[in-house]
Amino acid sequence: MAKINEFNAENDITVRSADGGDLSRIIALDGQISGITKPEYWQESFRRFGGLQDGRHFLVAEKKSLIVGFIIGEIRAWEFGSPPGGWVFSLTVDPDTRLCGVATMMFDTICQCFRQAGVNKVHTMTDRDNITVMSFFRAQGMMAGSTIPLEMDLTEPGSPS
Repeated sequence: MAKINEFNAENDITVRSADGGDLSRIIALDGQISGITKPEYWQESFRRFGGLQDGRHFLVAEKKSLIVGFIIGEIRAWEFGSPPGGWVFSLTVDPDTRLCGVATMMFDTICQCFRQAGVNKVHTMTDRDNITVMSFFRAQGMMAGSTIPLEMDLTEPGSPS
């Protein structure tokens, strides 16, 4: 798989394949957004999806040598009876650079990676109450798909969640 490196002169953003040196900023950015620092999770995510593995993409967006966002996705085949498709499961943008086209550029880049691999659908999931993320994906042309996520609470009645 080829290393990704896309530059947009309009917003001075480069989207490129992540490397190990990016992890500290990714961890900090995620902690800033989520309120939880999870270095082990991001190290494992990089191990699984970084390093130019076929069908797996861990991309970062950079502005003036500072990582301002990241996106992770992979091609999954035949799950739930569907043909191979691209799945985006992480997208984060620094709040100071939101509404500057960073997320759109990363999303467009990962979709191009999926297209080049021969898939013709991209999927993601988000919490129905996350209006910001839902609005972003809908603005990209995404809509409800043919699969329905189901879930079940595994805690015992009366026990702490």
